[in-house]
Parts: sequence; C-alpha cells; structure tokens
Amino acid sequence: MLITIGLGLVVTTFMGALLWSTLAAILFQPLFQRLLAHWPGRRNRAALVTLLVITVAVIIPALIVGSMVVDQAAGVYGQFRSGQINVASYFEQVHDALPQRLQQLLDNSGFGSFERAQAQLSEAISNSASMLARRAFSIGANAAAFVLAFGVGLYVTFFLLRDGARLGPAVVGALPLEHRVATRLANKFVTVARATIKGSVVVALVQGALGAVTFWIVGLPAALLWGVLMAIAALLPAIGPAIIWGPVAIYLFATGAIWQAGVVIASGVLVIGLADNILRPMLVGRDTGIPDWLVLVTTLGGIELVGLSGIVVGPIVGALFLTGWGILTEKRLGTRAAEESARSPSQADPGP
Repeated sequence: MLITIGLGLVVTTFMGALLWSTLAAILFQPLFQRLLAHWPGRRNRAALVTLLVITVAVIIPALIVGSMVVDQAAGVYGQFRSGQINVASYFEQVHDALPQRLQQLLDNSGFGSFERAQAQLSEAISNSASMLARRAFSIGANAAAFVLAFGVGLYVTFFLLRDGARLGPAVVGALPLEHRVATRLANKFVTVARATIKGSVVVALVQGALGAVTFWIVGLPAALLWGVLMAIAALLPAIGPAIIWGPVAIYLFATGAIWQAGVVIASGVLVIGLADNILRPMLVGRDTGIPDWLVLVTTLGGIELVGLSGIVVGPIVGALFLTGWGILTEKRLGTRAAEESARSPSQADPGP
C-alpha cells in the first residue's frame, strides 16, 4: 500500500493524462480489435493506426474548437472591460418587459430590490468571463507543461491499446478482492466509462453544436462560446442545455426579437431536446443502473474536486459505490440465509 501511494505521488502531475489515456483505450478498444483482425499479430501497427484515428477524429478538432472558443472568450472579456457589453442594462430590459405583478414579486424578493439582484448577477457574469479569460491565459503560459502531459497521454494510450487485453485481467487479478467481486467492479467501471463518454460527452457535444448553429442563425454574438457552454450544461441530467437557451430566448423576447426567440425555443425543444432521447439509446445501448439524481450530484462534485475529468470520474465513483454496496448487501443476505438454513431442522415436521 505504501509503495502504491508513493507511485501515485510520483505520477500525480500526469494523473489527468493517465485517466484520459485509460478512457481512450477503453473506448477505442473495439476499433483496435477490428484492425488487429485484419492484421493478425501486428499489434503495434493496429495500435498506431488506432492512435492516428484518435488524433485526427478527436484531438485535432478539439484543439481547433478550443482555440476558437478561447479567442471568443477573450473578445467577450474585452467587451466587458470596455463597457461595450453592459449586463445590467440587459437585465433591466428583461425586467421592464415582464408583467407588472412579476416585476413587483422580483422587487419584493429576498434581494431587497431588483437593482441589487441586477448588480449581483452582473458581477457574477463579469467574474465568470474574467475567470474564463484567466484560465485561457494560464493555459497559454503553461503551454510547455500542457504539451508534455499531452505527449505522455498519447504515449501511454498506445501501450494501453496494444497491451490492454493483458493488462486488464492482470490488474483485476491483483486486486485484494474475491475474483468475482473484482471482476464485477471492473466490468462496472468499463461500462460506466463507456456510457459516460458515449452517452453523455458525445451527446453533449452534439447538443452544443446544435446550439451554436442556432445562436449563429439568430445572430447572437460569440455563438461558438455559447455552444460550448451549452455542451457543458448538457452534461447535467434533468436540466441540461435549457439552462443556456432558456435565458437567451427570454432575453430575445424582452428585447423585441420575436422570431429569433421563436427559433431558439423551437430548436431547444424540437432539435436540441430530442437529440438526447434519440442519440443516447443508440450510443449507450444498455442501462448503467445509475439514477439521474446521482449522476447530477456526482458530476457536479467531480468537476468541483478534479476539474474537467470529474465529468467521468464522478459518475464512475457513484456507480462503483452502488455496485460495492450491492455486493456487500448480497453477501450479508446470503450469509443470513445460510445461517437460517443451518438453524432450521433437517427434515420437515411430518405432522400428526
């Protein structure tokens, strides 16, 4: 245990890269197996081609979109600083367009006055934009560390793809648990990891892309940035992308952009909302056994604890929690049934 903890401390700098390497190897293992079937015995070649597919299909588009989002975020931050974007005036326009009773309800709320709420919301949005810009600048400042972690991730992914069929059973066999329990936990880990990436991340990216296209159609500035925010919100079950397109539609209605608001609502309900119901069953294909409320709590908690990786880490921890306690419950019930059976007479009472 001490040696394992020491190894964890040594590689803690690359923990995020190792996690995403493991997830990539799990997700693209079927592709690797198909390539290996075409090239029997050529595991290095199959792993290299799979890694090339990952780079072209996932990594390069992500870097391009990320650079564009950083540019738009920096531009929005500059507009906040220069006063070109006045969030307070936007909230005032929405407030004035609301019915009189709703205006009075807002004015008499716990904020004391709507002006105070307006100031607090404006400050929160401005701080969020400032934080986003600072994060973007910090990524640029730590470019060397990012490139190093990125290279380590690709390097490890190659070996996990090539040797995954051998490393997986070896890890399961080394766990200090009964083989049946260790196998069950490992299968749950793989299932939830695949379901989270395919059924949550991919669907969220599709919904974010649809949102960005919708915002571009209605002429909203920084449409790509809003689309990325919608993709992040789509990771949360129950509420999802409506957190983004709902307030946008309200603002458009309040400012007199009726047809633009109608397009946003129609797209949010008929296109973006239905994308989850259509794509998730196709991509996941089976139930992970995690209730939506636990997915919501673990996703938010995971993001708070470990950052972006918490999108996957949180649901996995929640699933392993349910599985572990389920195994313990089954064992206790089995032990109790065995004890009751041992206490019962060996033969039934023949009666009078």
